[in-house]
Amino acid sequence: MSTPRFPKPLRGTFLGVGVGLVLGVSISLAATVYAAKNRDTIPLEQIQTFSQLFAIIKSNYVDPTSDKKLMDGAINGMVNALDPHSAYLSPKEFKEMQVLTNGKFGGLGIEVTGDHGVLKVVAPIDGTPAAKAGIKSGDLIVKIDGKVLQGIGLQKSVDMMRGKPGTQVTLTILRPPQVLPLHFTLTRAIIKVQSVRAAMLAPGYGYIRISQFQENTGSATRKAVEHLEQEANGHLNGLILDLRNNPGGVLGAGVETADTFLNKGLIVYTKGRTVGSDMRFSAHGPDYLHGAPMIVLINGGSASAAEIVTGALKDDHRALVMGQHSFGKGSVQTVMPLGNGGALKLTTALYYTPAGCSIQSQGIVPNIEVQPANAQQRALNADLLNESELHGVLKAPDECSKATPQYTIALPVPATAQSTKEDEVMAASDVLKPDLAKDYPLHEALAILEGKAVPVQGKGHTVDTVIPLPKAVGQ
Repeated sequence: MSTPRFPKPLRGTFLGVGVGLVLGVSISLAATVYAAKNRDTIPLEQIQTFSQLFAIIKSNYVDPTSDKKLMDGAINGMVNALDPHSAYLSPKEFKEMQVLTNGKFGGLGIEVTGDHGVLKVVAPIDGTPAAKAGIKSGDLIVKIDGKVLQGIGLQKSVDMMRGKPGTQVTLTILRPPQVLPLHFTLTRAIIKVQSVRAAMLAPGYGYIRISQFQENTGSATRKAVEHLEQEANGHLNGLILDLRNNPGGVLGAGVETADTFLNKGLIVYTKGRTVGSDMRFSAHGPDYLHGAPMIVLINGGSASAAEIVTGALKDDHRALVMGQHSFGKGSVQTVMPLGNGGALKLTTALYYTPAGCSIQSQGIVPNIEVQPANAQQRALNADLLNESELHGVLKAPDECSKATPQYTIALPVPATAQSTKEDEVMAASDVLKPDLAKDYPLHEALAILEGKAVPVQGKGHTVDTVIPLPKAVGQ
């Protein structure tokens, strides 16, 4: 089968959760010169106030301060006031970002975003130092090598975690409801992630785990489906697509992955203020799974491109979505080089699922919610694993904000123990060994695919229910 073709995204656009993907990312850069269209709109009164403040600080601050330090601080303050994902990159930071795209650095394999002066972990990437050390989604990084992060800024905090491969870095982490901080010493490494792994769960039933979306993830997913079909004697009865703790990545790879399972239908569209920011991506087919039923697993660490895939398969009625509410990162950033050698990473658009729902700060609501067993953990997940809890977050239209799961399944063990087991199942190594005995959501997803009854929560009681599976579009 030929590789599908899609409209090219805006040059300079990418869908990582923050500046803080501490491993290689692939980006292109918009080389456009941005000038004010109407200079009459320059706020002269505010500029005069700024000039007055600048002069007062230069003359009266207790220590002599350079013009560069003051101007960089003012620029950072202006950009940081917008949202958690826009950022000013100094010439040095911009150059480092370009080096990072070539993979010539040591990282930890962790996606982070800024939150109230510290770093919030969106997700560790499978098989990386962060995942192997036990870093979890929702962890709050408050110190790096003993240095407090409050007031340092997202970009500089991320830079502190990068370094020469083989060197060590110590992270001090808060993990509610634990009171005492945790300390992790990790060894930096060149991050080379196998983004797609596959295995058979049972005769006729396949499992694909995507840890992040790289340039080749779409083609790798198609090959994985074909390989599983060969193992199943030419036909799969069902497939589980695991996007838990997948922080996103390349937009085009997410679009190609969704198209792997669709014959037709809209996948995602974006809306912004500037010319060229409005884009639509539709499926071309064919469905490599030939209409076999699907379940997509997500959690609070599923973000960005992972949410695009999930939203498309859900809204196009191709798959059931199961797990916890996703992260809710639905914005697109464009990197714009500046005349001083630096760059501006600016949020320029929001993306929408086929049903017209903005994911921004809302996330994807699963068809089947898998709830932690205790109420305290449910409350913590709501507080720690959502874009909506970030400081200065963009709020999206709320047309779809009242969506609720159709079914709810409760984890049968305490949430802390269960989450640890799930993390071990997903994160330990490059070898995929799904363990149905330890991974309860995966176990129940397979049961649903097989047409078996699962324990669904009702009003004060649990009822064994056979959950119907959607039929593939165009089959």
